[in-house]
Amino acid sequence: MQEIQDFLNFSIPLSKEGEISIKSILFVVLVLFLTALLLRLVKKIVTRKLPDQDKLKFNSVFSFSRYFVFLIVLLISLDNNGVDVTAVFAASTALLVGVGLALQTFFQDIISGIFILIDQSVHVGDIIELDGKVGRVDEIKLRTTRAVTIDNKVLIIPNHKYLTSSLYNWTENGIKTRESVSVGVAYGSDVAQVTNLLTKAAQSHPKVLQEPPVLVVFEDFGESALQFKVIFTLDNSFEALIPKSEIRYRIDKLFRENNISIPFPQRDVHLKTDLKA
Repeated sequence: MQEIQDFLNFSIPLSKEGEISIKSILFVVLVLFLTALLLRLVKKIVTRKLPDQDKLKFNSVFSFSRYFVFLIVLLISLDNNGVDVTAVFAASTALLVGVGLALQTFFQDIISGIFILIDQSVHVGDIIELDGKVGRVDEIKLRTTRAVTIDNKVLIIPNHKYLTSSLYNWTENGIKTRESVSVGVAYGSDVAQVTNLLTKAAQSHPKVLQEPPVLVVFEDFGESALQFKVIFTLDNSFEALIPKSEIRYRIDKLFRENNISIPFPQRDVHLKTDLKA
């Protein structure tokens, strides 16, 4: 028993000012082994519900980042066992600070990409709106998301935008979305007739779904017109621009046929003259 204890307490000199015992080495090995088990458990939990394509992306980042975890655990373990790693810590800190400042946005994109893969807030095929730009997600990478706009332009979105900006996912609740077209009619118009014409214009379009039914809202008494909005449902909101334009054409045609005028803004100007001049 004494021989085992003496063996565990045997010290190996590392430098003139430091040494490490066999017991400390075994302790460090045990800590690294437990760290590996913990990382494997974390990886299993995170990737459990991820699609196969996203698992490959996450595994590539995880394999790269775990070496940093092992390095940090190793240095902390050695420091707790009396090994002077101050110089190593100082060099590592300076290096990490320099790399962090140079690659700050890059790491933000990577971390954001991991969050996207984990919480599944955005999927390939989703229609998203970010900073006023709308596109259909074509590919999600670790650093960027690739989307295609309605005019077939490629939109490259850095993933950190998801953390710093408000993201609208048009298809989070399904591909059906409620769209609307607003129009103003002249004061004195028959509001019941206007409602019927707007309903007819929307219902007659082949891409407008019949359920839920078309809804017309009398929004307000504007300065120059009575403000109406016709609300309808489409099953492809990404291409809503064309159906909405065609419905506007249909509204204009029906209004002309039924003598419903769309007024332009008007102003009454009163001129004051100086009678004393």
